[in-house]
Amino acid sequence: MDRPPTVLPTALEVQVRARPLPRHVGIIMDGNGRWAELRGQPRLEGHREGSVSVREVTRAARRLGVQALTLYAFSSQNWARPPEEVAGLMDLLREYLESERAEILDNGIRLNAIGEVDKLPRYVREPLERLRADSAHNTGMVLTLALSYGGREELLRAARDLAQAAARGELDPAHLDADDLESRLWTAGLPPVDLIVRTSGEQRISNFLLWQLAYAELCFTDALWPDFRTEEFLRCLSQFQGRERRFGLTSAQVNRDDTPQRAKA
Repeated sequence: MDRPPTVLPTALEVQVRARPLPRHVGIIMDGNGRWAELRGQPRLEGHREGSVSVREVTRAARRLGVQALTLYAFSSQNWARPPEEVAGLMDLLREYLESERAEILDNGIRLNAIGEVDKLPRYVREPLERLRADSAHNTGMVLTLALSYGGREELLRAARDLAQAAARGELDPAHLDADDLESRLWTAGLPPVDLIVRTSGEQRISNFLLWQLAYAELCFTDALWPDFRTEEFLRCLSQFQGRERRFGLTSAQVNRDDTPQRAKA
C-alpha cells in the first residue's frame, strides 16, 4: 500500500493540537450507499471510497495522538442487507486488512476487533486474527473495528457472563457494580469513550457502544462518510474541545481545583 505522505498541519490542526484531545473516539461511518447513488454508481463503490476515508481519519488520529479510535464497520443488523452487498463488504474488509497491514505495523498501531467476529467468513477472520496477533504488542493508538457488532448484543453477552459467574458462586449479585459489567464488555481495557461522531446527517446511535457513550460528547455532521476526510475530523475534534464536560456537576464545580478528575477529563 502507499506510504503516508508528509502532511503539513493546517491552521485548524495546529489549533486542535494545542488543546486536550478526546482519549477515545468512536465513529458511525454512514452514507456510503447514498454517496454512490447520488453519483449513479453501485452502492459498493461508495463503500470502496469510504475505505479511503478510513485510511485518512486513522492517519490523522494517529498523528494527533488520539489513544483509541473505534470504527463502526459492520453492525449485527447489516447481515440482513442484500447478499451481494454483504459479500462485497466482506471482500472490501479483507482487502483493507491486507492493504493496511504494513502501515498498521509500521506505525505502532494495535488492531483490535469487537463484535461477534466468529460470524465473519473465514477469508476475513484469518487475516483479521493474524493482524491482531502481529500488532498485539504495539503501543501506539488502538484501532478497533466493530464487526458484526451491536451494543444490545454486547450488553446481553455481558449480562449472561455475569449470571453464569454468579451461578458458579464466583461473585455476589448483591455487590455487582459498573466495573464488573465493564470488565465483560468487548471494549474492556480501552479508554473511556469521549466522543462519538456520526456522518451523513443522521442523528441516532444505531446500537453503537450503548453503555460506553453514557458520558460521551456527540457530534453529527452532514458529510457523507466518503467525503469525511481529515478536515471534517478536525472540525469534530474542535467541537469537542469547545464543550464543557460536567458529568452531572455544575460549571462552578468543574472549574474548582478539588473537582474529581473525571469531570475535568
